[in-house]
Amino acid sequence: MLRIAGTLAEAGFNVTLVGRVLPHSPALQKKNFRQHRFKCLFRKGPLFYLEYNLRLVLWFFTHSFEVYGAVDADTALACIITSMWRRKPFVFDAHELFPEMPEVVHRPVVKDIWAAVERMAFARASLAYTVSSSLVSYFQQKYKREVHLIRNMPLRQKKLGEPEVPPYFIYQGALNIGRGLETLLEAMQQVPARLVICGEGPLKAHLHEIAAKLGVQDKVIFKGNVAPDALAQITSSAYAGLMLLDNQGLSYYYSLANKFFDYVQAGIPQVCVPFPEYQRLNSAYEVALFTQNEVFEVRNTMLTLLQDQETYQQLRQNCMIAREEWSWETEGQKLVALYARFL
Repeated sequence: MLRIAGTLAEAGFNVTLVGRVLPHSPALQKKNFRQHRFKCLFRKGPLFYLEYNLRLVLWFFTHSFEVYGAVDADTALACIITSMWRRKPFVFDAHELFPEMPEVVHRPVVKDIWAAVERMAFARASLAYTVSSSLVSYFQQKYKREVHLIRNMPLRQKKLGEPEVPPYFIYQGALNIGRGLETLLEAMQQVPARLVICGEGPLKAHLHEIAAKLGVQDKVIFKGNVAPDALAQITSSAYAGLMLLDNQGLSYYYSLANKFFDYVQAGIPQVCVPFPEYQRLNSAYEVALFTQNEVFEVRNTMLTLLQDQETYQQLRQNCMIAREEWSWETEGQKLVALYARFL
């Protein structure tokens, strides 16, 4: 969101980014756009979503804008309501296939609610875009409307590092179910390298317990949330990245995670699940080795990168080529062109 807001501000738009603040949220840094955060009474569950959308609507009563943009279904309702009574355009940025997320897909009532919100968002939106070609096809077929592709690529990294010795693999992202983290910890038992995990989430305590139970706690480093600049440095010094997911619904299966491009920008190969988007990208520039999210396969793929230097160096060279194209410097201009229709 910082990249999107910053790019639109550089293009001449007067941007305000609205979010929420948590107890351990870092202080806001000065940007070329305005920022506002709510301190909510509830942190999760239906009461949080109800409170947050209600507070957004009330805030919009005293803060008027020419365009209202929502990222995903969880913030869409407030923007839909406000854009309708103010008679202003509504933009829907679908980062996820929300009704198909692992936390939702097996809860029929919850899934139906988010499906209804998503349906309203696509019906009302003056402009809609999403993060992967698979999701573009899915949404266009389901809602019979134009949906654009804006991939979440990072800014081109100017300074690249070299793998540290002893080497470490890196996982970036939330510590949530379906991310292959339990599988990864088990695989680490027979991988002669370290594992650095950057991120927070509800599985953190459970993962610490698993690491201790498996006897890998000394070579698994939990960094927690890391500031973007520091994360880029940690990633560029890693030996390889990890992009693992369970096939727990179409949201994951059609996903195109930011970390895939972050690893490429850092110039490091990655161990990746063979979902459609990653196969499509890897066919253009081979930057990853594919593996099913099973302990045996994950372990063997990590060992291949460690032991087969010819393969490793070829993948690394491919990353150096791909990173020139897969960057926000190129993708961000597509976003500006879409928003130009509101000028």
